[in-house]
Amino acid sequence: MTAYGFMAPAGLLVLLFFFLPVLIVLYLSLTNLASANFTSNLAEMEFIGLRNFQTLLNDQFAKKIFFNTIFYVLSTLALFNVTAALIVSLLTAHINRRAGFIFRALWILPRITTSTVYILIWRRMMAEAPFGIINQVNTALGWPTWNYGSENPWVFVILVNGFIGISFGMIIFTSAIESIPKDLMNASLVDGSSYLQRIRHVTLPLLRWPLLFVVTYQSLSLLTSFEQILLLTDGGPGLYRTEVWALTAFHRALSNYFGNTQWGYGSAFAVVLVIIGVVLAVVYMRVFRFDELVAEPRIEVL
Repeated sequence: MTAYGFMAPAGLLVLLFFFLPVLIVLYLSLTNLASANFTSNLAEMEFIGLRNFQTLLNDQFAKKIFFNTIFYVLSTLALFNVTAALIVSLLTAHINRRAGFIFRALWILPRITTSTVYILIWRRMMAEAPFGIINQVNTALGWPTWNYGSENPWVFVILVNGFIGISFGMIIFTSAIESIPKDLMNASLVDGSSYLQRIRHVTLPLLRWPLLFVVTYQSLSLLTSFEQILLLTDGGPGLYRTEVWALTAFHRALSNYFGNTQWGYGSAFAVVLVIIGVVLAVVYMRVFRFDELVAEPRIEVL
């Protein structure tokens, strides 16, 4: 009972701020709630069953937005949130300790910088000539200028979110690397292993638990994040070019292009996002063999 008592506050917070909102969004997705009847008379809200989900399936842009989301999550996760974060952690763990600390502190800056300021910096960098910093460099070097916001929006969307995501994985991986017993490293040195061999045969096998956590958390974070995309491109340029699923849920429910926000329809998009997140979490736990990671060590008696 003591253990349950200690877990009760956290369980209450999860219940109030996760399960209860999910249930509310699920109910809203089964209604025709929109800005008109919400602001005038809540009693006008009607239960319409799965009609919002049927509309979603018939939405001509839903497929494009879905594949945009897959591309965005996989690209950012693979290139930055996991791979680059692991590389930065490994590099800074094998150099002078103070230099490694300073280098890691620089990577944290994108995460602690206010989103509006951070995005304004990127918008200034990618702006058209003669205002954009990149285009100013191109002009100075005699290279042609480009409208990067229109030509390569996905590159900047991934870079903007990737530089933020690196810091989280870097902190987790660095902590895990620093916690590896020095005896293991010393034993590998005695055996004549190189840096790469120690990383391959000692460090990486011991990072399975941090990898599971980072991959799962960052995947769910990318699925539900849209703040930076909203400020950078707002789903454009053009029609849904960089629109992702979470941003669509926001647009439908709170900031519709046509001014008629639809809480019920936007909630249907959010429910689909919750289902995808749960499925991904289960898949990751199977891939990383979560049961083995949390199992108690077995002591063999000879």
